[in-house]
Amino acid sequence: MVDSTLAQMGKNLNEAMRILENREREVDAGTERRHFSRTSIPGPLQGDGQDVTSILHLVHNLIHDKDEEEEEDKPNQCRMQNVGEQGHMALLGHSLAAYISVLGRERLRKLTTRILSDTTLWLCRLFRFENGSAYFHEDDRNGLVKVCRLVIGAHYEEYASEGYTVLSSKQPVIYHSAACRAGLGQHLCSQLGLPLSSLCTVPCNTIFGSQHQMDVALLDKLIKEDIEAGKLPLLLIANAGTPGAGHTDKLGRLRDLCDQYSMWLHVEGVNLATLALGQVTSSIMAATRSDSVTLTPGPWLGLPAVTAVTLYRHEDPALVRLP
Repeated sequence: MVDSTLAQMGKNLNEAMRILENREREVDAGTERRHFSRTSIPGPLQGDGQDVTSILHLVHNLIHDKDEEEEEDKPNQCRMQNVGEQGHMALLGHSLAAYISVLGRERLRKLTTRILSDTTLWLCRLFRFENGSAYFHEDDRNGLVKVCRLVIGAHYEEYASEGYTVLSSKQPVIYHSAACRAGLGQHLCSQLGLPLSSLCTVPCNTIFGSQHQMDVALLDKLIKEDIEAGKLPLLLIANAGTPGAGHTDKLGRLRDLCDQYSMWLHVEGVNLATLALGQVTSSIMAATRSDSVTLTPGPWLGLPAVTAVTLYRHEDPALVRLP
């Protein structure tokens, strides 16, 4: 038997989505429909407040109304997309998260631990990432930021207590392809408090192979130069589907190179979605040997408000949870 509160939650969400998607709402006999405009939006602490239906209609108007500066003959480009049944379940998940947050601390801990354990197991099996842990995050870059902190903490034992000052003895270096997402490296340095000199951009192949794949031989050379300069090669960001052309780096060779220099290998890209298929190409299957991958099921499946997830492995049980 379903909890009456949960059943009502689903019913309320259905009603809200029906209003926001601009469907006609039934009204009681003899009651005229109220028409809302920008001028009818209540100011702070005015009147006796608004009921839920009125607020939803006001939000609907904010979504669909044109800006005052917009030409009258210009078609409205803010139509609400019908999210469908799967999208409805994604939105219901957010309502459910808000609902369970009011549970007692111990019951909430048990419930969230079970949900995290089950979803981690499902995702790891679905994407062939055995013995992995999961970190869920809204911004698809945050998983990589957390992984970098994990790797820094593993290489610099006093990092947690001393902070960035311990990095001065041996500057860490993060390597990424010239074909990776624009601004990703700069975002990492900003979030980690690292200088841009800690970021090394590896050119793509220009003579042999794809022009969108990382040049493995040149990467090897750059790593050797950094080691000779007293720096610490820390982490490599590889692509399984570059943003511009969808190319996949030579993940098998990059894995061997990371093993040679004791570096962490992180993989991201849209081609990781194919790991869930029955048959997977060897170039993508190599991603399962990486130390971490970032998955973005929301954009892949066209679902709203679905978080990204970073799957990762770490040999130290004490660091199995990302900070």
